[in-house]
Formats: sequence, C-alpha cells, structure tokens
Amino acid sequence: MSTDYQRAREDLGRRLRELRVESPDGRLTGVQLAQRLGWQQSKISKLENGRQTPTDADLRAWADATGQPAVFAELRGRLKGFESQIRSWRRQLSAGHRPVQETWNTLIRASRTLHMWENSTVCGMLQTADYARCVFEHYAELQRSPRDTEDAVRVRLQRQEWLYEPGKQLELLMWEGVLWAQVCPPSVLAAQLDRLLGVVGLDTVRLGIVPLDNGLRLPPANAFCVLDERLVIVEDWHAELWLDDAETIALYRRVWDTFAESAVFGTEAQQVIARVRRSLKV
Repeated sequence: MSTDYQRAREDLGRRLRELRVESPDGRLTGVQLAQRLGWQQSKISKLENGRQTPTDADLRAWADATGQPAVFAELRGRLKGFESQIRSWRRQLSAGHRPVQETWNTLIRASRTLHMWENSTVCGMLQTADYARCVFEHYAELQRSPRDTEDAVRVRLQRQEWLYEPGKQLELLMWEGVLWAQVCPPSVLAAQLDRLLGVVGLDTVRLGIVPLDNGLRLPPANAFCVLDERLVIVEDWHAELWLDDAETIALYRRVWDTFAESAVFGTEAQQVIARVRRSLKV
C-alpha cells in the first residue's frame, strides 16, 4: 500500500475519532459507538487507526450515530479523494464485473492511443468471448463477487469496436508466457491464439511478443495500460492503481519502451503465436 494512501486513511481515521469524541450527545467511547452501530468494537478501532478503509455506508452510519449527519459529505469527499488512485477490487466488484467493464469502455472511448503490457492473460481488447468468460469466472471466484459473467463479456467485447475506428492505435506488448497460460480449456485457448494471429496485420494494432528465450532488462512485473500519456492503470491482486502525475506516466512509458526492445513484431510475432498454437492438443 502506498505511503500517501495510508497517510490519507490515517487522517480520515483521526477525523472519525474526533467526531466520536465531540458528539453533540456527549463523548462516546468506542464500545458505545459500536453498540449504536451494531458493529464489533474492533471495527471502530481499525477505522480510527487507519487499518481498514470505510465504505460510504460506514461513513454515513458513523456520521448519523455520532449525531452529525451533515458531516457525511465531508467524509465521503475525503474517501473519494484518496481512493481515486487506489481502487480496490472489493469495492469495484461489489456489483459484479459489468460496472468495471463499463468504466473501462468510457476510458477507452476517450483515448486515441493505448500502450499496454500484458504478462499473464491476453489483453481484454483482443479477447474472444469464451476466453473472457473463463477469465471473469476465475476472478469472480477469487474475489467472491457477484456472478454477472455474460453481461461482463458483452460489455468487454463492445470495447473492441474501438479497434476499427480511424485514428485509434493499440500498442500492445505481451510476454510469451501469456500464450501458454492455461487459464481456459485448450480449445478456447486455440481459438484465442487464432484471434491474435488475425489481428497482427490490423492497421490500428501493433502487437509485440516478448519471447521466453529473449533477454529482459526488467522483470515482467505487473500488467499496465498507458492511456494517451494522461493516465496509467496498473493491475494488482487487491486493486487497480490509477496514476496521473506526469513523472509516473513517463516512468511507465520507459518501462514499456524497455520491454519493446525485447519484443518481436509482425511476421516474427506471428511465428511465436503459431508455434504455441501448434503445440495445443485440440
């Protein structure tokens, strides 16, 4: 967790403690507030000490229980301010995968150029429906989120219309390990690799593959996307990081350029994909 994020969470915790202590009904102990809210006292402690991130509902309940409902807007503003950079999957997936995909579609539609690095799964911009379905099912199980797989697949595939719009450009690098990853049945993976072979010559796509036996100047690390040099989105197990400061964006572009030095493109990329495709027993 970033230092800035944790500091902001601790600041919010101190504000919550102030509201409890300065309640118009008189100073409340943590135990008394927990009883009013029907929570465990440990939750009160975690929130006040910056060891747990509150939800909007938590903040509204806290403001009401301390007799200061008008302060909810301030608390919510604080929360949104520091969550703008770290967007936990727990929160984002509380209503399923479809809302997350709709947010991505909005971002992509507003972008002209995408620089993407993928080291674990095929980029969503090029996924087949069956491959996307497998990925969503895996993550829904991991995150214990609502299952809205078919809606999520449909919205993700809508995003791919962007690839056929004039003036758009997808600069995509993938580690060869992505092509081998059995995140779906072999028949689904075979169709996905066929899809990749078919987009190599697309005008709006430049697909580079970093072969497993090519030297790397950096570890593969996390997948990320740079949108028009204005925003970087990095994926981790617990959250997406949305980073918009110029220095960080420039850093990720240097990372992308470094991986590109190890990549093969065009016919050579097709040969790598085809070699993996032939190895599948389907």
